[in-house]
Amino acid sequence: MPLHQYAYFALFSQHTSADDMTSRLGITPDEVTVRGSRFAEPAVVPADHSWMVVCREPGLRVDEQITHVLDRLQPHMDRICDLARHLADTGGGAVLQAVRYFNDVDQPQADAAGATNLFGCHLDRKVLDFLIATGAELDVDEYDMTGDKKTS
Repeated sequence: MPLHQYAYFALFSQHTSADDMTSRLGITPDEVTVRGSRFAEPAVVPADHSWMVVCREPGLRVDEQITHVLDRLQPHMDRICDLARHLADTGGGAVLQAVRYFNDVDQPQADAAGATNLFGCHLDRKVLDFLIATGAELDVDEYDMTGDKKTS
């Protein structure tokens, strides 16, 4: 089954911009959103500013992607925890997100013979300690991209 997935850690706020978060942390994010910056029909607007460190490396299980993200953040834990607490006190917070698209035939796929089994996930003590220290939520989104294929 074709599978496309990625993981990220995000800090989010309705009041503190991603630029301000970057200044406080001293870490350049991989991606940001700016509250109210996107418009589409119907009006889709990011509800929050967000600051994200992302791993989109193909061929890794989602827990391995999470480890890559946390390895990058670990040296900055004190500042991340302080900022996450501040954001939580003002209606924002932190999230560790995993996003998985099953049957995503539009994405390039690894050779099936040598491909790693990407199913399943194990969150070790290091990940759980990170979630507790930062007050982050864990959010896993899974989407079946099969669609409505009609057969004859």
